[in-house]
Amino acid sequence: MRFFPKVVLLGLILAFSAHAEADKKIVRTWKAKCASCHGAEGKADTETGKKGKIPDFTTAQWQKSKTDAQIKSAIENGAKKENAEMDPFKDKLDAATIDGLVQYIRSFK
Repeated sequence: MRFFPKVVLLGLILAFSAHAEADKKIVRTWKAKCASCHGAEGKADTETGKKGKIPDFTTAQWQKSKTDAQIKSAIENGAKKENAEMDPFKDKLDAATIDGLVQYIRSFK
């Protein structure tokens, strides 16, 4: 009986470690592919973000206005606005990374 709780605890530790590694990969991907326009914290407070009138992902209004599917579609297929255009990433990023980016964007507040 004492063995079972230790196994459960070990499993949780390993799962958390794997999740933490994935998060680091997502953060690196964000910094490499997204932050130059969307900003390090998703506020679009970059020169490109301001010029392109890219929305601030940290606002409750923006977060409520978009579904996960809409965010995923924009990452996969790109997006066009009056003053800005985002390249599609479906052929450049795997599905797990795109899903991770959607969750990362959702974490902005």
